[in-house]
Amino acid sequence: MEHWSIEDYKNYTNQKARTSKYRANKTSIDGHTFDSSKEAEYYCELKNRLKANDIRGFCLQATFILAPGLKYKADFVVFNNDGSQEIIDVKGYKTKEYIAKKKVFEEKFNLKIKEI
Repeated sequence: MEHWSIEDYKNYTNQKARTSKYRANKTSIDGHTFDSSKEAEYYCELKNRLKANDIRGFCLQATFILAPGLKYKADFVVFNNDGSQEIIDVKGYKTKEYIAKKKVFEEKFNLKIKEI
């Protein structure tokens, strides 16, 4: 039987907690914590596009009510210069829950979710 010190056990449990289910690494930029480095990179791209006046603006984590008790949270909403907007979801893996919410969102709001 192997015996661990309290320190060994804490290190082991902390390692387990840091590994995400889909192997995404949480990343913080400008005080915002993103679920993945891919999402953080897209945020930086949007900041550059805003600075270059390619877009009017963007917002993070916009929540849409799909039905009572059912919400969809978009990673980004991008406001284009022509007055249109894009709903952006940065995806590494599409869960069944996401696929179902996407379908309901697109039918209810008559908007397409752009997956990056």
